[in-house]
Amino acid sequence: MGLLNVADEVTLILTLSLLLWLSPFIANYLKVATAPVEIILGSIAGFLGFLHEQETFKLMAEVGFLYLMFLAGLEVNIKQLFEDKVVKKLSLYYLVILYALSFLIGYLCGFSLMVITIIPLISVGMITALSKEYADEKWLALALKVGIFGEVVSIAILTFIDAVSEYGFGVALFEKLTLLVAFLVGMFILYRLLHWMFWWYPELKNHLMPKIDNKEQDIRLAIATFFILVALMLSLHLELAFGSFLAGSLIASFFYHKKQLEDKLSSFGFGFLVPLFFIYIGFSFDLGALGMPGLVSEAVLITFVMIIVRVAAIFVIHKKDALLLGLSHSMPLTLLIAVATIGYNANSIDKFHYYALILASLLQIVIATTAIKYLIYRKKKQQKTASSESL
Repeated sequence: MGLLNVADEVTLILTLSLLLWLSPFIANYLKVATAPVEIILGSIAGFLGFLHEQETFKLMAEVGFLYLMFLAGLEVNIKQLFEDKVVKKLSLYYLVILYALSFLIGYLCGFSLMVITIIPLISVGMITALSKEYADEKWLALALKVGIFGEVVSIAILTFIDAVSEYGFGVALFEKLTLLVAFLVGMFILYRLLHWMFWWYPELKNHLMPKIDNKEQDIRLAIATFFILVALMLSLHLELAFGSFLAGSLIASFFYHKKQLEDKLSSFGFGFLVPLFFIYIGFSFDLGALGMPGLVSEAVLITFVMIIVRVAAIFVIHKKDALLLGLSHSMPLTLLIAVATIGYNANSIDKFHYYALILASLLQIVIATTAIKYLIYRKKKQQKTASSESL
C-alpha cells in the first residue's frame, strides 16, 4: 500500500507538471483562453486516473483561488472606486436590473429558489485572468469596477446562505451577520487610519516598499497582508475570498507607487497557483455524471440564462461593448461552485442540479472566454481595416 501511495503521489506531481507546462501551448493552438483548457485537461486527467484526491493538491488549489481573488483586489484602488460616481450609479442600476431579470426568467424556467439565487452571482476572478491576457482592452477596466460591486453583493449572499445552512434562522444567524457588519466597519476604520497616517507621514510608504528594493520587501509585505487577512477571516469564520480581495485592495490603495509589484505577483500567480486551481476545478467534476438523463440540457439552459440576463442588464444602461461586458461577468465559477456545494450539503438542491450547476460553471467559462476572444479579434480586425481605408 505504501508503494502504491508513493506511485500515486509521483503520478499526481508529474501530471500536474505536464498540465501546467502544456496548457498554454494547447490554448494557443486551439486559439482559446488558457483557463478553460486547464479545466478541461484537469477533468480528463482525473477521469483517466492520473489525478486523484489528495489533501496537498486540494490545499494548493484553495490557495490558488484565494490568490486569484488577491490579484483581483490588486486591480482596485478603493478610494478611486468609491469616488467614481458614474461607476457607482452604473453598478447600482446594473445590479437591480440583473437581479430582477434573474428572478423573473428563473421563475419562468421553473428553477428552484437556490438555482435562481445563483443566477445573478458575479465574481471578478476570471476578469482578472482576462486582464492578464488582454491588457490593452479598455472595457475590462469598467468590467472589473462594476464587477467588484457585484461581487460584494454576491459574497454577502454567499455568507448569508452559508450562515442559514449552518445555523438556520435564529439568534446564531443574527450573530453571524452582526459579525460581518462589525468586520466591515473595522476595515473601514483601518482604511481611514492608514489613509491618515500615510497623509501625515508619506515617507512611510518608501520605508515599507522602497523604490530600490534588493530584498523584495514589496512582495514580502503584500504576501504578509494577504495571509494576515485570510487568517483573520478564518478566525472569524467569514468568507476567505472576501479577505483575500480586501488584502489586494489595501495594497493597491496605499502602495500604487510600486507599479512593478502587480506584475511580480501576477506572474507567480498565473504561472503556478491559479492554474492549479483551474485544474482542480476540472478534476472535481465527474465526467461520468454526463450520462445522467437531462443533465447536459439543464446545464446548457442554466448557462444561457446566466449569460443572457447579464448581457441584457448591461445593454439597458451601457450599450457600448455590452456583449463583452456581459460575457466577462458570466463566469462566477468559484462563487457558483461554493453556493452550489452549500445548497447540496444543506439538501436545498439534489445531486442532479448540483452536477448541472458545476457543469454550467465550466460551460460558461468555455463559451464566454471563446466568445470574448472572437469578439476582440473581430474588433481589432475592423479597426485595422478602417485605419487602412483612411490611409
